[in-house]
Amino acid sequence: MEITISNFINTQTHANMNSINWETIRQIDLIDYLAFLGHHPDIKMSRNREYWYLSPLPGRNERTPSFKVDRQKNLWYDHGLGKGGSIIDFCLQYHSCNIHEALDKLQGFLSFHRGQSQAFPLFSATPSPDEKKKIKIVATGPIQAPALISYLEQRKIPLSIARNYCREVQYELGDKKYYSIGFPNNAGGFELRNAHFKGSASPKDITFFDNCKKDLYVFEGFFNFLSFAVIRPQTGAGFSNCLVLNSLAFFEKSRSLMEQHHKIFLFLDRDLSGRQYTQKALSWNQEMGSVKYTDSSELYKCRDDLNAWLMDGAKQQEQQRTQRGRGF
Repeated sequence: MEITISNFINTQTHANMNSINWETIRQIDLIDYLAFLGHHPDIKMSRNREYWYLSPLPGRNERTPSFKVDRQKNLWYDHGLGKGGSIIDFCLQYHSCNIHEALDKLQGFLSFHRGQSQAFPLFSATPSPDEKKKIKIVATGPIQAPALISYLEQRKIPLSIARNYCREVQYELGDKKYYSIGFPNNAGGFELRNAHFKGSASPKDITFFDNCKKDLYVFEGFFNFLSFAVIRPQTGAGFSNCLVLNSLAFFEKSRSLMEQHHKIFLFLDRDLSGRQYTQKALSWNQEMGSVKYTDSSELYKCRDDLNAWLMDGAKQQEQQRTQRGRGF
Protein backbone atom coordinates (compact mmCIF):
# COMPACT_ATOMS: atom_id res chain seq x y z
CA MET A 1 0.00 0.00 0.00
CA GLU A 2 1.31 3.43 -0.94
CA ILE A 3 2.07 5.62 2.08
CA THR A 4 0.04 8.81 2.29
CA ILE A 5 -0.32 11.34 5.07
CA SER A 6 -3.78 10.05 6.01
CA ASN A 7 -2.46 6.47 6.27
CA PHE A 8 0.40 7.64 8.42
CA ILE A 9 -1.77 9.69 10.76
CA ASN A 10 -4.11 6.78 11.28
CA THR A 11 -1.22 4.51 12.36
CA GLN A 12 0.46 6.91 14.82
CA THR A 13 0.17 6.65 18.56
CA HIS A 14 -1.46 9.44 20.55
CA ALA A 15 1.93 10.41 21.98
CA ASN A 16 3.48 10.82 18.55
CA MET A 17 0.51 12.83 17.33
CA ASN A 18 0.98 15.31 20.15
CA SER A 19 4.65 15.78 19.26
CA ILE A 20 3.89 16.98 15.73
CA ASN A 21 1.90 20.11 14.89
CA TRP A 22 -0.09 18.54 12.07
CA GLU A 23 -2.18 21.63 11.46
CA THR A 24 0.94 23.72 10.90
CA ILE A 25 2.42 21.09 8.56
CA ARG A 26 -0.79 21.03 6.53
CA GLN A 27 -0.72 24.83 6.18
CA ILE A 28 2.65 24.89 4.41
CA ASP A 29 1.95 26.45 1.04
CA LEU A 30 2.93 24.04 -1.74
CA ILE A 31 3.74 27.00 -4.04
CA ASP A 32 6.11 28.42 -1.43
CA TYR A 33 7.75 25.07 -0.80
CA LEU A 34 8.27 24.48 -4.53
CA ALA A 35 9.83 27.95 -4.84
CA PHE A 36 12.06 27.13 -1.87
CA LEU A 37 13.23 24.06 -3.82
CA GLY A 38 13.84 26.22 -6.91
CA HIS A 39 10.75 25.30 -8.96
CA HIS A 40 8.49 27.98 -10.45
CA PRO A 41 5.16 27.70 -12.30
CA ASP A 42 4.55 28.26 -15.98
CA ILE A 43 3.07 31.77 -15.99
CA LYS A 44 1.17 31.31 -19.27
CA MET A 45 -0.60 28.13 -18.16
CA SER A 46 -1.26 29.13 -14.55
CA ARG A 47 -4.47 30.97 -13.78
CA ASN A 48 -6.91 31.52 -10.94
CA ARG A 49 -5.80 29.11 -8.20
CA GLU A 50 -4.23 26.47 -10.46
CA TYR A 51 -0.46 26.52 -11.01
CA TRP A 52 1.26 24.33 -13.59
CA TYR A 53 4.89 23.17 -13.49
CA LEU A 54 7.30 21.03 -15.41
CA SER A 55 7.21 18.07 -13.07
CA PRO A 56 9.86 18.41 -10.34
CA LEU A 57 9.58 14.75 -9.33
CA PRO A 58 12.55 12.37 -9.85
CA GLY A 59 12.70 10.65 -13.21
CA ARG A 60 10.36 13.09 -14.91
CA ASN A 61 11.73 14.92 -17.97
CA GLU A 62 9.09 16.83 -19.89
CA ARG A 63 8.68 19.88 -22.09
CA THR A 64 5.00 20.57 -21.38
CA PRO A 65 3.94 21.20 -17.76
CA SER A 66 1.81 18.37 -16.39
CA PHE A 67 2.30 18.92 -12.67
CA LYS A 68 -0.60 20.92 -11.21
CA VAL A 69 -1.02 22.54 -7.80
CA ASP A 70 -4.50 23.54 -6.64
CA ARG A 71 -3.71 26.49 -4.39
CA GLN A 72 -7.09 26.59 -2.71
CA LYS A 73 -6.96 22.93 -1.70
CA ASN A 74 -3.17 22.95 -1.30
CA LEU A 75 -2.95 19.67 -3.24
CA TRP A 76 -0.83 18.54 -6.18
CA TYR A 77 -1.31 16.09 -9.03
CA ASP A 78 1.23 14.84 -11.55
CA HIS A 79 -0.71 13.89 -14.67
CA GLY A 80 2.29 12.08 -16.13
CA LEU A 81 2.59 9.78 -13.12
CA GLY A 82 -1.08 9.65 -12.20
CA LYS A 83 -0.18 10.47 -8.60
CA GLY A 84 -0.95 13.35 -6.26
CA GLY A 85 -1.73 14.32 -2.70
CA SER A 86 -0.71 16.66 0.09
CA ILE A 87 2.57 18.43 0.71
CA ILE A 88 3.79 15.44 2.71
CA ASP A 89 2.95 13.09 -0.15
CA PHE A 90 4.95 15.40 -2.41
CA CYS A 91 7.88 15.45 0.01
CA LEU A 92 7.93 11.64 0.10
CA GLN A 93 8.07 11.47 -3.70
CA TYR A 94 10.45 14.39 -4.26
CA HIS A 95 13.08 13.43 -1.68
CA SER A 96 12.57 9.65 -2.04
CA CYS A 97 12.48 9.41 1.74
CA ASN A 98 10.38 7.83 4.49
CA ILE A 99 7.63 9.61 6.37
CA HIS A 100 9.79 10.56 9.36
CA GLU A 101 12.46 12.08 7.09
CA ALA A 102 9.77 13.98 5.17
CA LEU A 103 8.39 15.45 8.37
CA ASP A 104 11.88 16.47 9.49
CA LYS A 105 12.42 18.29 6.18
CA LEU A 106 9.10 20.11 6.40
CA GLN A 107 9.59 21.06 10.03
CA GLY A 108 13.05 22.33 9.11
CA PHE A 109 11.47 24.46 6.38
CA LEU A 110 9.03 25.90 8.94
CA SER A 111 11.77 26.56 11.46
CA PHE A 112 13.83 28.40 8.86
CA HIS A 113 10.93 30.69 7.97
CA ARG A 114 10.05 31.28 11.61
CA GLY A 115 13.63 32.19 12.31
CA GLN A 116 13.40 34.88 9.65
CA SER A 117 10.09 36.36 10.72
CA GLN A 118 8.95 35.76 14.29
CA ALA A 119 5.85 37.89 13.79
CA PHE A 120 4.33 35.47 11.29
CA PRO A 121 5.03 31.71 11.41
CA LEU A 122 4.21 31.24 7.75
CA PHE A 123 3.81 33.61 4.83
CA SER A 124 2.49 32.80 1.40
CA ALA A 125 4.52 34.34 -1.41
CA THR A 126 1.62 34.66 -3.82
CA PRO A 127 -1.67 36.51 -3.34
CA SER A 128 -4.49 34.74 -5.14
CA PRO A 129 -5.60 36.55 -8.32
CA ASP A 130 -9.07 37.25 -6.92
CA GLU A 131 -7.77 39.09 -3.85
CA LYS A 132 -8.20 42.78 -4.72
CA LYS A 133 -8.12 44.41 -1.30
CA LYS A 134 -5.63 47.09 -0.35
CA ILE A 135 -2.12 45.97 0.55
CA LYS A 136 -1.01 46.89 4.07
CA ILE A 137 2.72 46.90 4.79
CA VAL A 138 3.51 45.10 8.05
CA ALA A 139 7.31 45.11 8.17
CA THR A 140 10.42 45.47 6.01
CA GLY A 141 13.91 44.09 6.38
CA PRO A 142 16.89 42.66 4.48
CA ILE A 143 16.07 40.13 1.76
CA GLN A 144 16.58 36.68 3.28
CA ALA A 145 13.60 34.45 2.42
CA PRO A 146 14.83 31.47 0.34
CA ALA A 147 11.94 31.82 -2.12
CA LEU A 148 12.88 35.45 -2.82
CA ILE A 149 16.58 34.66 -3.14
CA SER A 150 15.69 31.87 -5.56
CA TYR A 151 13.59 34.33 -7.56
CA LEU A 152 16.51 36.78 -7.77
CA GLU A 153 18.75 33.97 -9.00
CA GLN A 154 16.16 33.16 -11.65
CA ARG A 155 16.25 36.80 -12.79
CA LYS A 156 20.10 36.78 -12.64
CA ILE A 157 20.31 39.54 -10.02
CA PRO A 158 23.01 38.99 -7.36
CA LEU A 159 21.66 39.20 -3.82
CA SER A 160 24.30 41.80 -2.92
CA ILE A 161 22.98 44.17 -5.60
CA ALA A 162 19.33 43.56 -4.75
CA ARG A 163 19.99 44.29 -1.09
CA ASN A 164 21.51 47.65 -2.02
CA TYR A 165 18.22 48.87 -3.46
CA CYS A 166 15.41 46.57 -2.26
CA ARG A 167 13.85 45.25 0.92
CA GLU A 168 11.99 42.12 1.92
CA VAL A 169 8.48 43.41 2.49
CA GLN A 170 5.93 41.59 4.63
CA TYR A 171 2.37 42.69 4.02
CA GLU A 172 -1.28 41.85 4.51
CA LEU A 173 -3.81 41.48 1.73
CA GLY A 174 -7.32 40.76 2.93
CA ASP A 175 -6.93 38.42 5.88
CA LYS A 176 -3.74 36.78 4.62
CA LYS A 177 -0.05 37.58 5.01
CA TYR A 178 2.57 37.53 2.26
CA TYR A 179 6.12 38.58 1.44
CA SER A 180 7.80 39.99 -1.65
CA ILE A 181 10.84 41.88 -2.85
CA GLY A 182 10.01 45.55 -2.32
CA PHE A 183 11.52 48.42 -4.30
CA PRO A 184 10.84 51.75 -2.55
CA ASN A 185 9.62 54.84 -4.41
CA ASN A 186 9.93 58.54 -3.63
CA ALA A 187 6.52 58.73 -1.93
CA GLY A 188 7.10 55.89 0.54
CA GLY A 189 5.32 53.14 -1.40
CA PHE A 190 6.78 49.92 -2.79
CA GLU A 191 6.83 48.01 -6.03
CA LEU A 192 6.30 44.38 -5.00
CA ARG A 193 7.58 41.33 -6.87
CA ASN A 194 8.02 37.63 -6.30
CA ALA A 195 7.94 34.65 -8.62
CA HIS A 196 4.13 34.70 -8.80
CA PHE A 197 3.03 38.23 -7.98
CA LYS A 198 3.48 41.69 -9.47
CA GLY A 199 1.89 44.62 -7.68
CA SER A 200 2.51 47.72 -5.62
CA ALA A 201 1.79 49.19 -2.22
CA SER A 202 0.48 52.75 -2.42
CA PRO A 203 1.31 55.51 -2.82
CA LYS A 204 2.55 54.86 -6.35
CA ASP A 205 5.43 57.06 -7.54
CA ILE A 206 8.77 57.20 -9.35
CA THR A 207 12.11 56.32 -7.77
CA PHE A 208 14.78 58.94 -8.46
CA PHE A 209 18.45 58.50 -7.55
CA ASP A 210 19.95 61.99 -7.45
CA ASN A 211 23.73 61.73 -7.48
CA CYS A 212 24.19 65.33 -8.63
CA LYS A 213 25.23 64.22 -12.13
CA LYS A 214 24.44 65.80 -15.49
CA ASP A 215 23.36 62.59 -17.23
CA LEU A 216 20.21 60.57 -16.51
CA TYR A 217 19.44 56.91 -17.13
CA VAL A 218 15.71 56.10 -17.31
CA PHE A 219 14.20 52.66 -16.69
CA GLU A 220 10.63 51.45 -16.90
CA GLY A 221 10.77 48.89 -14.07
CA PHE A 222 13.11 48.20 -11.20
CA PHE A 223 14.33 44.81 -12.43
CA ASN A 224 15.71 46.59 -15.49
CA PHE A 225 17.43 49.07 -13.20
CA LEU A 226 18.88 46.20 -11.14
CA SER A 227 20.02 44.55 -14.40
CA PHE A 228 21.83 47.75 -15.34
CA ALA A 229 23.51 47.72 -11.92
CA VAL A 230 24.75 44.21 -12.74
CA ILE A 231 26.10 45.31 -16.11
CA ARG A 232 27.54 48.57 -14.77
CA PRO A 233 28.79 47.93 -11.22
CA GLN A 234 29.76 51.59 -10.90
CA THR A 235 26.02 52.38 -10.70
CA GLY A 236 26.26 51.87 -6.96
CA ALA A 237 29.01 54.47 -6.80
CA GLY A 238 26.66 57.08 -8.23
CA PHE A 239 28.28 57.55 -11.65
CA SER A 240 25.02 59.05 -12.98
CA ASN A 241 21.49 59.96 -11.95
CA CYS A 242 18.89 57.22 -12.42
CA LEU A 243 15.13 57.35 -12.75
CA VAL A 244 12.90 54.28 -12.38
CA LEU A 245 9.40 55.15 -13.59
CA ASN A 246 7.66 52.16 -11.94
CA SER A 247 4.89 52.84 -14.49
CA LEU A 248 4.83 54.44 -17.93
CA ALA A 249 2.03 56.64 -16.57
CA PHE A 250 4.80 58.71 -14.95
CA PHE A 251 6.83 59.20 -18.13
CA GLU A 252 5.31 62.46 -19.36
CA LYS A 253 4.82 63.67 -15.79
CA SER A 254 8.58 63.27 -15.30
CA ARG A 255 9.54 65.27 -18.38
CA SER A 256 10.57 68.39 -16.47
CA LEU A 257 12.71 66.32 -14.10
CA MET A 258 14.33 64.46 -16.99
CA GLU A 259 15.08 67.62 -18.96
CA GLN A 260 17.00 69.13 -16.08
CA HIS A 261 19.79 66.82 -17.26
CA HIS A 262 22.21 67.30 -20.12
CA LYS A 263 21.78 63.80 -21.59
CA ILE A 264 18.90 61.35 -21.07
CA PHE A 265 19.42 57.67 -21.91
CA LEU A 266 16.19 55.69 -22.25
CA PHE A 267 16.10 51.99 -21.35
CA LEU A 268 12.37 51.42 -21.82
CA ASP A 269 10.83 48.07 -22.71
CA ARG A 270 10.68 47.14 -26.38
CA ASP A 271 6.99 46.25 -26.34
CA LEU A 272 4.42 48.45 -28.07
CA SER A 273 3.95 50.85 -25.16
CA GLY A 274 7.65 51.19 -24.48
CA ARG A 275 8.43 51.89 -28.14
CA GLN A 276 5.65 54.50 -28.33
CA TYR A 277 7.01 56.42 -25.36
CA THR A 278 10.55 56.19 -26.65
CA GLN A 279 9.42 57.63 -29.98
CA LYS A 280 7.54 60.38 -28.14
CA ALA A 281 10.73 61.36 -26.32
CA LEU A 282 12.68 61.41 -29.56
CA SER A 283 10.04 63.76 -30.98
CA TRP A 284 10.70 66.07 -28.04
CA ASN A 285 14.27 66.31 -29.34
CA GLN A 286 12.88 67.84 -32.53
CA GLU A 287 10.71 70.27 -30.55
CA MET A 288 13.71 71.47 -28.56
CA GLY A 289 16.16 71.35 -31.45
CA SER A 290 18.53 69.22 -29.37
CA VAL A 291 19.47 65.61 -28.79
CA LYS A 292 18.79 65.27 -25.08
CA TYR A 293 17.00 61.93 -25.43
CA THR A 294 18.79 58.81 -26.66
CA ASP A 295 17.18 55.44 -27.30
CA SER A 296 19.51 53.00 -25.51
CA SER A 297 17.27 49.96 -26.02
CA GLU A 298 19.34 48.95 -29.06
CA LEU A 299 21.48 47.09 -26.52
CA TYR A 300 18.67 44.55 -26.11
CA LYS A 301 16.89 45.03 -29.44
CA CYS A 302 16.09 41.32 -29.79
CA ARG A 303 14.59 41.06 -26.29
CA ASP A 304 11.61 42.57 -24.50
CA ASP A 305 13.64 44.42 -21.89
CA LEU A 306 17.06 44.72 -20.29
CA ASN A 307 16.46 42.00 -17.72
CA ALA A 308 15.40 39.52 -20.43
CA TRP A 309 18.64 40.35 -22.26
CA LEU A 310 20.66 39.77 -19.07
CA MET A 311 18.93 36.43 -18.40
CA ASP A 312 19.44 35.28 -21.98
CA GLY A 313 23.13 36.20 -21.86
CA ALA A 314 23.61 34.28 -18.63
CA LYS A 315 21.88 31.26 -20.16
CA GLN A 316 24.15 31.35 -23.21
CA GLN A 317 27.25 31.59 -21.02
CA GLU A 318 26.09 28.59 -19.00
CA GLN A 319 25.54 26.58 -22.19
CA GLN A 320 29.02 27.50 -23.43
CA ARG A 321 30.58 26.41 -20.13
CA THR A 322 28.67 23.12 -20.32
CA GLN A 323 29.88 22.50 -23.88
CA ARG A 324 33.48 23.26 -22.94
CA GLY A 325 33.16 20.89 -20.00
CA ARG A 326 32.04 18.15 -22.38
CA GLY A 327 34.98 18.83 -24.70
CA PHE A 328 33.00 20.38 -27.58
